[in-house]
Formats: sequence, C-alpha cells, structure tokens
Amino acid sequence: MITYRILVTGGGSSGHISPALAIIHAIKEIAERPEADALPIFLYLGGKRGLEQKLVEAAGIDFIGVETGKLRRYFSFENFTDMARLPFGVGKSMEEVAKFRPDVVLATGGYVAVPPVLAARSLGIPIIIHEQTVQIGLANRIAARCATRIALSFESALDELPKALRRKAFVAGNPVRPAIFGGDKIAAVQFAGFSHEDNALPTIYVTGGSQGARIINRAVEAVLPDLLQFCRVIHQCGEQPAGDEQDYDRLQNAAAELPPQLRRRYHFTRFIAAEINHVYALADLVVGRAGAGTITEVCTLGKPALYIPLVPTGGDEQTRNAQMCERIGAAIILPQAQLDGPRLLAELQNILADDNHLQSMGWAAFTLAKPDAAQVMAQAVLDLAK
Repeated sequence: MITYRILVTGGGSSGHISPALAIIHAIKEIAERPEADALPIFLYLGGKRGLEQKLVEAAGIDFIGVETGKLRRYFSFENFTDMARLPFGVGKSMEEVAKFRPDVVLATGGYVAVPPVLAARSLGIPIIIHEQTVQIGLANRIAARCATRIALSFESALDELPKALRRKAFVAGNPVRPAIFGGDKIAAVQFAGFSHEDNALPTIYVTGGSQGARIINRAVEAVLPDLLQFCRVIHQCGEQPAGDEQDYDRLQNAAAELPPQLRRRYHFTRFIAAEINHVYALADLVVGRAGAGTITEVCTLGKPALYIPLVPTGGDEQTRNAQMCERIGAAIILPQAQLDGPRLLAELQNILADDNHLQSMGWAAFTLAKPDAAQVMAQAVLDLAK
C-alpha cells in the first residue's frame, strides 16, 4: 500500500482549525474504503501559543508547535516583535518539513501557516491552501503566491485574487465538522429541558462562540421576559477570560427571576458540545456573529439567521460574510453599533412573525451551501500528493 505524507498547517482561530480537521477526517474516510490503495500519514504544524494544539491532539493527530508572529493590517509595535519571530518560525518549519518529507502541504490560513508554506515552497513541495471567507485573509494572500492550488469557499472570493493567481483557484466550499449533522428535535427538547406544552413556539439559537459575545448576551438579558413571550431560546453565552465578570452568572440571576411558565422556555449554557446537531435541528432561527464557520454551518443546514458581525476584524470580513447572505435573502444584518435589547427584540419579533419568510430565508441559505466541501478538498489534497 502507498503511503502519503500530508503536512497540515493553519490556526489562530477555530475558523482555520475546524476546516483542517474536517478535511483530515474526510481523507481518512477515503483511505478506509475497500478500494483504497493509499495510507495517509499526518503531521500538523501549528503555533506554540495557539489553541490548535489542544484541538489537533484531541483528534489524534501528531502536532508540533512553531514560533509565529501575527500579521496585522494596522500599525502596532507588536508588528516589530512578531516580525522578529518569523525567521525562527521559518527555520523551525524548514527543519520539521524536511524531516517529515511530506508529499503535500495543506494550509488553511492564519499567520501560523505562513512559515510552513514558505518552507515547503523552498523545498519544492506541492501546496494547497484553503480560504474560508469571502475576503481572502492576509496570511492566505501571502501563501497564495506559493501555492500550487488555491481552494475558495465562495465564488465571489475569486475577485479577491490577482488575475495571475486565479488560474490556480477553484471553489470547494468550506468544510464543516461532521458533528452538526443528524440532529433530532426531540433530543434537543430534552437537552434544553423544554416543556412539550411549548412545542408550537419557534426556537432561537443564540451563540457568540466559545468566549461568547458580551454585547449579544447583554441584549438578550435585557429583554428576556418579553422575548420568551413568543419563542423558546437556547443560548450559548460562552466563558469570558479569567478575572472578568461571567455572563453565565448574570443570565443565571436573570433566569431565576422569570415566572415558571417563561423559565421553562429558556436554556442557557457556557458551551454546547455533542448536542450541537440536536440544537441546530430544533432551531428555527440562528442569532450570532458572522464568522466563516458560523455562516457555513448555518447555510449547510439551511437555517435563517440574524447576524451581528464583529467589527472590526481584518478588513471587516464578518460584515462581508453577512452581506453575502443578506443579498440573497438568507439573513438579516443587525449592526453591532445599533444593537441593544429593544432593537434585538423588535428584529426577532419581525422575523418570527412571518413563517413563509422564515422558510424562504432557510432555502436561500441552503443555496450557498456546499455540503461535500470536505470530500472535495480531501480529493484535491490526495490528487496533489500523487
């Protein structure tokens, strides 16, 4: 049996790491087919200070940390110290790439991916990069010049590339974690502790990511009694940095003051893990940020959304992600600068008042989906490895 050595790099945020892990999973699935004649061997190069080590090692993938420096689009004295780290990162990457001898390198973005890509380019190793957002990130703009192939999540991202690089590009979609599929509404009702007496009410899933979004949490808290008059809410409020006030504690106090008939309609938690597929299955509307991972999952599952883009991010990419969805009627944008409890309440009342519009938003979201993105990317990686 042939062995393919695949070096994977990317990190800094879950938006870069999750697609990489989804692609690795899809490659393993291909290798397990009866007709398969290749065995993949993986090595993940990530940042020493990033969150990728924990996630990658939990997935059973060998991990090596390298020094990195963040690439910023704005002036900061940290740019100078981070740039000083870059040669060390490239040197370490060169050493590890030469030692591992990969047949192909997969880079999913983030500043951590730049040193391994530069090292691979210098050694003549094929490189495939993947961009998750409508706007191509700074790290991937650098990596694209070294890449053999450039995979994009959305057609509109082609315009972001210089014309000379577009011939390398193809639209694959953004791979999503398998955990979001196969949800069961009844299981979600049990998980949330909802009463079956309220099953006729729509359910909103509010999320701000693993650290939460304080401004969203506060807006929900401010109008909780009025909000629960017309819907049920599953709220992932996140965990804030140590030493900060925890939004979970505030929401716990707010929930305790609700009358019993409303309290049973509200489930809040710091994280949603294995139950995420059930929560998505039950949700009639998703409220949250507009990062690449969120919009990809929401569109793949055909869910309508109210997006509150985080501003600013690099080039305001979340607003552009949300606008892409809004243009085709898949989502509504509520700018963060305009967000407060009453405005959030009014938007949600308006959206949930029209079932037909809600359904059409879901169908529109699904038109942006590429559910087989992980499989497409997996095959592209294997083709380059050959």
